[in-house]
Amino acid sequence: MTDPVTRAAELLKDHRESIDRLDSILVYTLAERFSHTQAVGKLKAEHDLPASDPAREAQQIARLEELAEKANLDPKFATKFLNFIIQEVIQHHNQHKT
Repeated sequence: MTDPVTRAAELLKDHRESIDRLDSILVYTLAERFSHTQAVGKLKAEHDLPASDPAREAQQIARLEELAEKANLDPKFATKFLNFIIQEVIQHHNQHKT
């Protein structure tokens, strides 16, 4: 039988390993997402379309808020996160126009 401190350290190690694995998944998922948004940016630039699509962004935010609620994640946090990503994507789209 292990003492409580040793057991807590084992649990902490397990949690940290899961966090590290999930961070890797997030990074690779974001990389794939940005690969697609880069292609969208090039397409928009080629066809002189605006970098921002407010209607699409609103749909995505509503969709993400719903997903967040189902996943038991704070929808406000999810919205902030998506807004950050959207701003990065728009910045990348604008770079394709130059």
